[in-house]
Amino acid sequence: MGLDYKDAGVDVEAGYQSVKLMREHVQSTFRKEVLTDIGGFGGMFSLGSLNMKEPVLISGTDGVGTKLKVAFLQDKHTTVGIDCVAMCVNDIICNGAQPLFFLDYIACGKNVPERIAEIVSGVAEGCRQANCALIGGETAEMPGFYPEGEYDMAGFAVGVVDKEKIINGENIKEGDIIIGLPSSGIHSNGYSLVRKIFRLTEEKCQEYVETLGMTLGEALLIPTKIYVKEILNLIGKVEIKGISNITGGGFIENIPRCIPKEKKLCAFIEEGTWPVPPIFDLMQKTGDVERLHMYNTFNMGIGMVLVVAEENVDAVMETVHAMGEEAYVIGKIISDEKEVEICLK
Repeated sequence: MGLDYKDAGVDVEAGYQSVKLMREHVQSTFRKEVLTDIGGFGGMFSLGSLNMKEPVLISGTDGVGTKLKVAFLQDKHTTVGIDCVAMCVNDIICNGAQPLFFLDYIACGKNVPERIAEIVSGVAEGCRQANCALIGGETAEMPGFYPEGEYDMAGFAVGVVDKEKIINGENIKEGDIIIGLPSSGIHSNGYSLVRKIFRLTEEKCQEYVETLGMTLGEALLIPTKIYVKEILNLIGKVEIKGISNITGGGFIENIPRCIPKEKKLCAFIEEGTWPVPPIFDLMQKTGDVERLHMYNTFNMGIGMVLVVAEENVDAVMETVHAMGEEAYVIGKIISDEKEVEICLK
């Protein structure tokens, strides 16, 4: 008998089993606009029910990065899918877009159906949190390219916003207030430095850390917070002039992204106006990392930044608190050549 695909390391039957195991998770994300079931060549989503004058589609794509290495060390795969969704939808919400649908891509050395289903269960949970439909994806078994116990994943999200309601920072001016929405932890950025700081091993992940109230591994796998429902609720009640997702590049790179450069305005941030989660202080101390570099790499406890007029601050706070969430006034917009200034304690 001659060679077949399985002899080359690709198990087609395992692929079929993965689809079977993930079906329930995927279907749990479907909205009324979804026109196809899992397994088709393309996912279909109807835009016919949109009540907009001039709908604009906004898309975003991202992955989980080397945070996956932390999942491999602990053999825990149910939360990284949430991270994958969050990294995409938190970007497109910055322009005021309502996420509509999501697609994922998982590449692995060996397709273990139960593990793929675990990963997709997290993707589905992220989609439910963002109220977007998981309408397609791909699982690629690539023996010889990835080690058997490892995988990579990425996602792609599409959202929609009425053109006249796009948030682009054009109305930001001196005197506006910067509000921070807290992060759930490190989120999914800076993990190459995180792993180097802690010299991560399986044993290190299992160590209980008193200041964290959990093991180090548990703290490092806390999924990225998804801000979609919070921000869409705010947009419907108060004018939000600008939004920045505090992702790769931390405060320094991301806050200026919501402020048009020609305005020559600076985001002045006052450290101490919000609680910094202990994981960041632990990383800084353990790795002897400069404080300013922490702000150029990590979210430091603020996952999303909003810019609003001073007279709208109370309305924002009341709306956020009514949802059971927190928010902090962390700075203001000033006139300066610098794009961002962190006033360290």
